[in-house]
Amino acid sequence: MPIPEISPAEARVRCRDGAVLIDVREPHEHALGMAEGAQGVAMGELIANPSIYLPAGDVEVLLICQGGVRSLRTAEALAAQGFDRLCSVEGGTTRWVAESLPITMPEGELDADFAERYSRHLRLPQVGVDGQRRLEAARVLMIGAGGLGSPAAYYLAAAGIGHLRIADDDVVDRSNLQRQILHTEARIGVAKVDSAAQALSALNPRVRIEAVRERVTAANVDRLLDGIDVVVDGADNFAARYLLNDACVRHGKPLVYGAVHRFEGQASVFDAGRRRGEAPCYRCLFPEPPPPEAAPNCAEAGVLGVLPGLVGLIQATEAIKLILGIGTSLSGRLLHVDALSMRFRETRLPVDPDCPTCAPGRAFTGYVDEAVACASDPDSR
Repeated sequence: MPIPEISPAEARVRCRDGAVLIDVREPHEHALGMAEGAQGVAMGELIANPSIYLPAGDVEVLLICQGGVRSLRTAEALAAQGFDRLCSVEGGTTRWVAESLPITMPEGELDADFAERYSRHLRLPQVGVDGQRRLEAARVLMIGAGGLGSPAAYYLAAAGIGHLRIADDDVVDRSNLQRQILHTEARIGVAKVDSAAQALSALNPRVRIEAVRERVTAANVDRLLDGIDVVVDGADNFAARYLLNDACVRHGKPLVYGAVHRFEGQASVFDAGRRRGEAPCYRCLFPEPPPPEAAPNCAEAGVLGVLPGLVGLIQATEAIKLILGIGTSLSGRLLHVDALSMRFRETRLPVDPDCPTCAPGRAFTGYVDEAVACASDPDSR
């Protein structure tokens, strides 16, 4: 016999008359709020142990989920075990909310903005409320507010990173607008960090944007890394890349690397600071900077405008994964992107046991000034 489906309004009336309402979504979904009067029991748990949760006697049981599918399947599974007087709430919690019926929040109630803004994250079991709170407590250093920094910072802010420290000493130029999506025509001549702060605050006012109008140097790198959880590299020169690498190894910070050139890009995670002898650093990949003629910058070689978007999004994804402690990072792998053929390939990155920066037991001897040897990197400007 088919399981009856009833409207949320009818379910509420029946609850007043003594029916029991059970929300079969997962616990992290319950955190977003449940229909008033509902008891939260995950679908799998209810089907496995119905006698624990279903009332004794001739009491009607109403099942609700997010959209009505899981509740119907749960009712069918319970009916197959011999339980009767079961109904599924059609349209689930989504329809319940749409019809302005009352919702109750669990203990430690989320504020309405948090619950609505991050609702899609909160429905992910790998994130949930605890994970979103970790993102909100995280502090990320973004070096560069250009081609890579623009998409990376946009999505980090949208994801709810609590504190973004952005360092860049440049100003917005019209030639930037083809790829640096943080900036606009109206902000030409404005410091990039100030333009970035304006755009990101408009997107997510919950995020604290710390604008640092400085270029990363040996004199300020330790200060820039102070209190930071993850560093995202959107620098525009090799000297900065080596400096960031050495500082991240010294201070035990993961470094999310990205670079673009014409139609090709690269991304990786260098985590040698936390995993000496197990994970490579940037110097394991590039022991020495290339000669100037081998590394023309964007102004000289050009870059496809959307390419920094691809690589910057990969960097943002890796930073979020590192903060949440989920998935497998790009540590030990170099991801190559060829936009013309739209192909991705990986190269394994071994640890250099003699690396001057990250070899186990290697003492920090100070930052090396690579500026003389390094040309402008084909990256974000």
